[in-house]
Amino acid sequence: MAEVSQCPPLTRESVQAAHKRIKQYVHRTPVVTCDTINTLASTPQSKRCPSSGPNVLSEPAPHDLQPDVKATRYSAEPNVRLFFKCENQQRIGAFKARGAFHALGRLIDEQGIDEALALAARTHDVPAHIVMPTISTPSKISGTQAQGANVIFSGSTSDEREAVVVDVMKKTGATLVPPYDHPDIILGQGTQALELEQQVIDLLAGNAKLGVPSKHGLDAVIAPIGGGGMLSGICTALQGTGIKVFGAEPNFEGANDAEIGLKQNKRIEKVKTLTIADGLRTPVGEIPWSIVTDKSKLAGIYSVNEDQIKAALRLAMERAKLFIEPSAAVPLAVMLYNEEFRELVQREAGPEGWNVGIILSGGNTTVDAIAAIFAPPVKVEQRAQATVGANGEKVAENVAG
Repeated sequence: MAEVSQCPPLTRESVQAAHKRIKQYVHRTPVVTCDTINTLASTPQSKRCPSSGPNVLSEPAPHDLQPDVKATRYSAEPNVRLFFKCENQQRIGAFKARGAFHALGRLIDEQGIDEALALAARTHDVPAHIVMPTISTPSKISGTQAQGANVIFSGSTSDEREAVVVDVMKKTGATLVPPYDHPDIILGQGTQALELEQQVIDLLAGNAKLGVPSKHGLDAVIAPIGGGGMLSGICTALQGTGIKVFGAEPNFEGANDAEIGLKQNKRIEKVKTLTIADGLRTPVGEIPWSIVTDKSKLAGIYSVNEDQIKAALRLAMERAKLFIEPSAAVPLAVMLYNEEFRELVQREAGPEGWNVGIILSGGNTTVDAIAAIFAPPVKVEQRAQATVGANGEKVAENVAG
């Protein structure tokens, strides 16, 4: 990979250049809407709570974790229309193909990450060695191997993975392509925001009723954050457009390291969590951190609990007919259930409302894994949920996502 100092600047123009480089290799994934979810998102949680009013079966009571707080206090009523960017339909089932193709293309030019990098490497006939934690889901492992990559397993901590990477580089002479902490990756991941921005403009031009009245484009975008390559890329792509960008995280066992880090004004370097949003178990990288801490680029980060992620996942699948992984449901969960965020949208958007882009980052899961998530609580760990190792041991550490 190029030295950071020799990479293109992290600007919207550089993201546009990255898109020109990769667009022949990646899908221009669709943007879809769902009237039912729009209605739910625009309805106060107090009116969606089983104990206080009409309820959609898949929704948790907003005050489950605070039984002493009346549901009627969840009264934010933002007027929103949601536009889902379906990166679950991207090549290899996730947004990562974008960063991988851009990084490898630049690397090839210079010298004359997983499943995504394996696909890019195969396309360009470049050998790929992919270091993956043993805790990775079987579907991700088999998908990576299907692209012809040599998969090498490591422990689940970042230190263990980095040690294996160093050993592979020594033995093979390979060049490291980081999963998120590099400008070339960030610029590639940001290309989805350029597409989303234009796709919403085109959709509204064809049918203005899809959005809030008198608006011709997006007002905001919500995207998940794990290592931060995607969110920082989206921030970079949309800077100067007037579109606000927000991050979304799970908060189970401290998985909301970015949210906490912003409050403490320091990057949290270690994360240990078994959140069902396994793609977001990684601490934010150094370069992404420098972007998401810039208030002119990122408007804020908000988090949700496991029940809220499950509820959003169920809604996406049953109401919008979108097959996504839990990590991809986190931005929708924030829009539906994080009352602080909902109050902010209501306050800033006013009665006019906002058109909000929701990044569905990927769909790399299985029917068995989804079934296990919604199964009645039993004392059984599921390998398919990436909560146990290959030998049945219970492990939890930073899983790059």
